[in-house]
Amino acid sequence: MSTSPNVPDAPPVLAAIDEVIRPALTFYLDVHRHPEVSGLETRTAALFADRLAAIGLDVTRDVGGHGVVGVLRNGDGPRVYLRAELDALPLDERTGLPYASTNGAMHACGHDLHLAAAIGAADLLARTATRWSGTLVVLGQPAEETLTGASAVLKDGLYARFGRPAAVLAQHAAPLPAGLIAHGGPHAPVVAASAALTVVVHGRGGHAATPQLTVDPVVTAAAVIGRLQTIVARETAPSEQLSLTVGTVHAGTAVNVVPDTAELGIGVRALTDDALDRALAAVDRIVRAECAASACPRDPGLTVVTRSPALRGDPAATRAVRSAHTDLYGPRQVVTWPPSLAAEDFSLYGDAGLNLHGEAGVPLVYWMLGVASPAQWAASGGTDVAPNHSAHFAPAVRTALPAAVTALTAAALNRLTD
Repeated sequence: MSTSPNVPDAPPVLAAIDEVIRPALTFYLDVHRHPEVSGLETRTAALFADRLAAIGLDVTRDVGGHGVVGVLRNGDGPRVYLRAELDALPLDERTGLPYASTNGAMHACGHDLHLAAAIGAADLLARTATRWSGTLVVLGQPAEETLTGASAVLKDGLYARFGRPAAVLAQHAAPLPAGLIAHGGPHAPVVAASAALTVVVHGRGGHAATPQLTVDPVVTAAAVIGRLQTIVARETAPSEQLSLTVGTVHAGTAVNVVPDTAELGIGVRALTDDALDRALAAVDRIVRAECAASACPRDPGLTVVTRSPALRGDPAATRAVRSAHTDLYGPRQVVTWPPSLAAEDFSLYGDAGLNLHGEAGVPLVYWMLGVASPAQWAASGGTDVAPNHSAHFAPAVRTALPAAVTALTAAALNRLTD
């Protein structure tokens, strides 16, 4: 069965899609079965680098950690970057797939699909180099899930070493029908600004039988958790999207011991950087006030571990790529993506990361790719589809992978011939 788009005027480059899907699928199954979490992506990076080298790209390894950069030079023309992510999540997979991971990590966000699509697109473009000119740069980025990888590769001189991009392109798996393409609006963020912080509440430990001699940090932490919810409920306008999650709570070693400290891991997301700033200021105020109310012996510790700006695609470049996707798949398969509170570090490749790379005005294009089984979607109306970061997340790879390869290739061709 052909996997080529069933569109009469599909770019001739895509006629070779059947030749690249099998090796891309083989790569996908291997990486899905052997995922590696952020900062530990050694095997994944090696496989990705080896595959790019076999295609004919000039490969550099260990960029910003385990990052991989492959360069395909093909005469004069624009320099276009394709970015995919190497890392997985610390999650036990429960999909029941024959190629499921069993090592305590899982590609529950589609990064394996993104890598396979980048390989497929590079393979297509290498096989059809007579039909385009310019330079293709394929980036395998480490540590996206911790929002630290983009910063690391940029600090390692990505643009200085491999050239200023005419555009940086990326796509992301989403719980939409497989093969559906969703682009953000011209001025709306695609994904949110995000921050992760650690809060340490300091108490005074002691025996559970003499609580009057202690200052219980667990009680204070519980008060903090409850009060933090008012940031969304009472300090944020209903029309403004904001999310605050206390994702981790760590305290104590025994039921008869009042501990000295309690630690909270907090995630905050907002559609604007200003809203995120206000929320973080409110977190700081509430934590300090609750600790003061509890007579904690020391001020709390608040540390912003990671922060990533909201992601907005370049309007003109996004419009052009969306048009290329519409020409390829038809208007019913290309839709508008509503702003999401998901988070990414992809924005740093543009002006949001100017202090890291020094290149103003780099256009970014980022779209969502549906990966849910069409049968499952039709049966449930989209209400019973495992979302990203679920232990049951399972892309319908036979449909999603060809679409991911052709979508990325069409976008690259559009920017290479701009």
